Amino acid sequence: MNYSAAIFDLDGTLIDSNPVWEKLDRIILERRNITADDAFFKKLTAMTYEDAAAEIQKLGVNISADDFKTEINELAVYEYSNNIRLKDGAENYLIHLKNSNIKITLATASPAELYVPVLKNNGVYHLFAAFTTTDEIGRSKDYPDIYIEAARKVGVSPKCCMAFEDVLKGVLSAKKAGMFTVGVYDESSAGYIEEIKKASDKFIYSFNEML
Repeated sequence: MNYSAAIFDLDGTLIDSNPVWEKLDRIILERRNITADDAFFKKLTAMTYEDAAAEIQKLGVNISADDFKTEINELAVYEYSNNIRLKDGAENYLIHLKNSNIKITLATASPAELYVPVLKNNGVYHLFAAFTTTDEIGRSKDYPDIYIEAARKVGVSPKCCMAFEDVLKGVLSAKKAGMFTVGVYDESSAGYIEEIKKASDKFIYSFNEML
């Protein structure tokens, strides 16, 4: 595959973070004396901040999307700074891309206070040429805008980019941007694996498959 840039989602794609988000979702509900079953929390981890807040509101919790995002990110900073690790083969693949003069960029819903420490703690922050967030764009990954901007930041046409995503809507939006899409397996999206495989140009269970 002859591409000039690789655009990576963060959570569930590059890093194994979704179990942490389930833990933090539980803490937020426990603070409010609300209980829910395991299926609810697994569903929550794959959602945007806005959708997750809406689901929690259905349980009778008065919490806005902004308040939910602030509270859960404050809880997440420690985990991202200390405990979360890269997925299997991710570091070696990032190094391989860098050595091949392929520009590496991040497209994520996570803010800088999360992506900076987790990438630095795993020793790969310096490999990235640019970072783009949904907050910066003002639109979620339901739209291709973040992928187009990520490509623009590194001066590469979208058609010359690979986009790595673990969720279906991310794959579909990157595809709409004109990119070669690589679906990455994550347990939180296992229920949609066939749809993700169908939508992706390539599907992997480990980054070692890209080497």
